[in-house]
Amino acid sequence: MSSTAPRPSAGPWRFASSIPEALPRAAPFAAFILLLAATPLLEGLVEARWLVVGRGFAAAALLAFFWHAYDELRAPPRTSPAAGLLSVGAGVALAVAWLALDADWMRIGTEGHGHFVPVRADGSLDPLLVALRLLGFVLVVPVMEELFWRSFLMRWIERRDFLAVDPRTVGATALVLSSAVFALEHREWLAGLVAGLVFGVIYQRTGNLRACVVSHCTTNLTIAGWVLATRDWSLW
Repeated sequence: MSSTAPRPSAGPWRFASSIPEALPRAAPFAAFILLLAATPLLEGLVEARWLVVGRGFAAAALLAFFWHAYDELRAPPRTSPAAGLLSVGAGVALAVAWLALDADWMRIGTEGHGHFVPVRADGSLDPLLVALRLLGFVLVVPVMEELFWRSFLMRWIERRDFLAVDPRTVGATALVLSSAVFALEHREWLAGLVAGLVFGVIYQRTGNLRACVVSHCTTNLTIAGWVLATRDWSLW
């Protein structure tokens, strides 16, 4: 009588077998979201602005800890200069779209949320708080989110052994589903949906996560410039 060991690709093993590879890509995002959810409990102990900074530092620390696992970011660049310029252009266009898609129905809720206001008591900008916020918003968040939403989730929806998936072979279902969930993470859900689709298409077309990160960083940097120029803190 012969016996056959359960295949890792069958049943619940399909999910379990992807956990070791998923952890480095999910842990920074999970820590960020957990700290965000805990904000109401922590606001009595720590000033809200420092909670925002702390979320960024927590995600950055985990990104640094797991950096050895991010082959998609550590490998030599494969993107041409033209593709890099396209990523930057897409990032600027998405920032404009994000600012334009601001009707009430385009948001989850219409009430304001905890904004980051980096100003001193006299109304002047606090350079340290601005720098820390830019570090988190422009650098940490794009890397963290692209590793989770595109490198992991979009490919995982396509196939559970997601590291074996060439992003250029990802189908429309994985692209749309991952973008839809990405949209729900953001208060500006419609802008988030558009951004998720664009970042996903960039990943599909280039096969390079760096191109998505560059585009995402450009979007957030452009929005940050608008926020600082207008002092409209609603996007921070």
